[in-house]
Amino acid sequence: MKVGTDGVLLGSWAPLDESIKNILDIGTGTGLIALMLAQRSSEATIDAIEYDAPSAEEARGNFTNSPWSEKLNVINDTFQNFAGGINRNYGLVICNPPFFSKGIRNNCDRKANARHSDVLTQDDLISSVLNVLSEKGSFCLILPVTDYSGFKLKAARQGLFEHSRLSVKPTPQKPVKRVLSCWKKFSPSTHEENEMVLELSRHHYTEEFKKMTKEFYLK
Repeated sequence: MKVGTDGVLLGSWAPLDESIKNILDIGTGTGLIALMLAQRSSEATIDAIEYDAPSAEEARGNFTNSPWSEKLNVINDTFQNFAGGINRNYGLVICNPPFFSKGIRNNCDRKANARHSDVLTQDDLISSVLNVLSEKGSFCLILPVTDYSGFKLKAARQGLFEHSRLSVKPTPQKPVKRVLSCWKKFSPSTHEENEMVLELSRHHYTEEFKKMTKEFYLK
């Protein structure tokens, strides 16, 4: 499972302050987002859920070899099963979810499960997040713009409300492709909306993108 821009964006953008002591990363894959949040927070402990056993083992190895191994924990399970049996709450829940509900599945079952919403549907994701999210906690995720409106409607029906949103365009000339959003269990008094462009031209990144992600890229 390769490292993608979506995960880097989400790990960089998610609101995080020192009052957050417990973080849950849903579908951690290689552990990218969990590692980014461990780098950003000096206080929080991070649980990382991963359904795919080989990916969970890879994340465990990456955590062990990182400077933050003592506060990172891998759980090899489905999120639905974990959320149904846990008795703790998280101040931040974060997810780079399986996007695709339609289309041709990859011949590799592991990649197909990571990319398609067969194992974790949007409705299951929302209801399970509500089980583990603290009363004042935040749930952050990234979605294709084509899936965003449907997710927002499903979230509102179950009791999750958007507090902030970042719409991401690949280049100035192209339409929005991804939406990063932050949700809570209560309606917002204010709603923050922003837009960002990734590249001015191929591999010529905007200053905003470089500023957001500079702590995580080597070059």
